[in-house]
Amino acid sequence: MARDFDVVIVGGGLAGLSAGVAIARLGHSAAILTGGVPGGELIKIEKIDGVPGHAEGVPGYDLCPITQEQAEEFGVEFSDQPATRIAAEGGNWLVETDADSFAARGLIVASGTSMAKLDIPGFDRLQGKGVSECASCDAPLLRNKVAIVAGGGDSAMQEALVLADHLEKVIMVVRGEELSGQTAYRTSVEDNPKIEVRTHSVPTEILGEDAVTRVKVKDTVTGEEEDIEVDAIFSFIGLVPNNEIVRDLVALDETGRIEVDVAMRTTAKGICAAGNIRHGSPHRAAAAMGDAATAAVAIDRYLTSGEWRAT
Repeated sequence: MARDFDVVIVGGGLAGLSAGVAIARLGHSAAILTGGVPGGELIKIEKIDGVPGHAEGVPGYDLCPITQEQAEEFGVEFSDQPATRIAAEGGNWLVETDADSFAARGLIVASGTSMAKLDIPGFDRLQGKGVSECASCDAPLLRNKVAIVAGGGDSAMQEALVLADHLEKVIMVVRGEELSGQTAYRTSVEDNPKIEVRTHSVPTEILGEDAVTRVKVKDTVTGEEEDIEVDAIFSFIGLVPNNEIVRDLVALDETGRIEVDVAMRTTAKGICAAGNIRHGSPHRAAAAMGDAATAAVAIDRYLTSGEWRAT
C-alpha cells in the first residue's frame, strides 16, 4: 500500500531539501527520497560561494544539514531509499523504492547530477586509492604531497584551491586552452603559487600497484605524453544528469537534462524539476534554492487549481 502525500520530492541535494522546506511552508505534506546522505554532492564541498547571507562562503556540510533540519521542523518526512520507478496511477504519481512506495499528485524531481568518470586505464582500479572526487575529504591525508586535478571548470578550480591549502603542489590538467568558469575562481587559481595549470592536456592513464604513483598526461597539440609522479588524481571533468528515473516520462534536452518552463514545470502534468537536473541550470547552489521555491509555488498552484501549463 502506497503512502499518501501531497508532494514527493525525488532527490536529497540542496534543491530537494529546499523544495521540501518551500512546499511544507505552503501547507502541503511532503516526503523526500534522498537516495543516500541528504545534501548530495554539496555535502562534500568545503566552501560554497554565492549564497546570499554568506559573504565568506559556507561549507556544504553546514548548509545542507541546516536545510534538512528546517524541512524536518515543518513536518517533511525523509527516506534514504532511492526511487526505482515512477508511474502514473489514478490521477497520482506513484513513486516506488525497493522498500516502500509513495503516492502524490505533485512531484518535484531534484535528482541532480553525478561526476563524469575519466574513461582511462587505472581509474576504476585505483578508486579510493588515490583516485578521488572529494578534495575536502582527502586533502588532509595528502599533506605536502602532489596531486593532479583533471578539469578546468568551477568545481575543478574550487577543489584545486582546497587541495593547495594542504599539498605541496597541485597540477591542473585542462583539455581546453584556458580555465573556464567564474572569474573569481580563475583569479585565485592563477595567483596561487602552489597551483600549476597545464592547458591543452588530458590524462591518459593512471599508474600504480596498490595506490596512485604516476599519471600519464598527453599534450593534445603536440601529441607528446609525460609520466608525472603524483600521489593522487581528482576528477572534475563534467557532470552527468541523473535522469534514469524520468527518462520516459518527461522531455529531455540534448544533454539529458529535463526541459522546463519558467515555473520549473515539465511536459508531464504535476511534475516539476529543480536544480542541476533541469535544462538551463547555472549549476549554482543559490540557483538550486531558487528553482526549489519556484517549483514549490507551481506545484501549490496545481494542487489548488488543477491547472497545468508547461513547455
